[in-house]
Amino acid sequence: MDTAETVRQSFRRQAKACDDLGSPFTARLCRMAAERLDDETAVGRRLLLWQGDPTGTGDALALRFAGALHAVVRSGQDPDLATAYPPNNAADDESLWAAVDAALRRDEAFIMKWLRSPPQTNEVRRSGALLPGFLTIAKLFGRPLMLSEVGASAGLNLQWDRYAYRLGDVSWGPASSVALAPNWEGPPPPEAELEVSERAGCDLNPLDSASAEDRERLAAYIWADQADRLERTRAALEIAAASGLNVDRADAIDWLAGRLERPQAGSTHVVYHSIAWQYFPQGLKARGEALIAQAGARATREAPLARLQMEADGDPDGAALTLQVWPGGERHEIGRADFHGRWVKWKGWPGLWPRPNS
Repeated sequence: MDTAETVRQSFRRQAKACDDLGSPFTARLCRMAAERLDDETAVGRRLLLWQGDPTGTGDALALRFAGALHAVVRSGQDPDLATAYPPNNAADDESLWAAVDAALRRDEAFIMKWLRSPPQTNEVRRSGALLPGFLTIAKLFGRPLMLSEVGASAGLNLQWDRYAYRLGDVSWGPASSVALAPNWEGPPPPEAELEVSERAGCDLNPLDSASAEDRERLAAYIWADQADRLERTRAALEIAAASGLNVDRADAIDWLAGRLERPQAGSTHVVYHSIAWQYFPQGLKARGEALIAQAGARATREAPLARLQMEADGDPDGAALTLQVWPGGERHEIGRADFHGRWVKWKGWPGLWPRPNS
């Protein structure tokens, strides 16, 4: 398969993913790009001759393209393209592609700059899938949680205890401008007292929740027809900015090595990540796994360690929620979740009684 066809296939696969994740507009855009991109524009040539891995688990080229066009619309610099975008959708494919094709020429420099950078997202709804994992850890050990998030972006999922939740019949959390209510299947999560003793996160390119430029970057990568995600992210950014927490700019594994050496002061150290670990190079992942295993071997009941993951595992039914705890190293898949956190299929930790339905 030549490079151009590999690129087209990656756009088709992304279109299907967008359909599955509730963005018919972005699916339509990716599908049209797969069929209609050509070498008559500099942007088209750049895409079709992409030097790298265009797939969703590589350079995520389709998402770079969609993010660049959404950024053009949000910037206000191209009113003609904006008229074809939500909430003013072009009525037919010809009209939409005519607007896109014109933008590829008119906004060439802007789009080419955006294509150089990988997409960056911080999906707040994943906190709705992570919370039952945190409750499980608190139930197992009865200690405050020391949080270390790998791939934290702007740190929105480091603020999870400042959001309000509805998990099936169970409500949790304070009154909040961010309210998460994933479609819930399975028993209720365990009941436990939750206290965060410390929180920190790292990212190769952390975004500043207080920066207007970084906020716009996050917004551009949210699909244009998902207004609820845009509003939820805006509210979460306000909470993160008010907290004053800064995500560390660091290589994940080097940062993690330092965090695993820190004293825990009676807390359970929780290393967690959501749709991040899967993108690390194999060598880095192996080094990280070894570091966590070594730290697990040092863990005690007074200073336990937990690793909570929400990552793809090849199963088409969303992402796996897995939890491993030390001492002992016991590991279980405790549920599955939609990649954007729209639903959770909860299994729970074996032998850990859930609270009764309320």
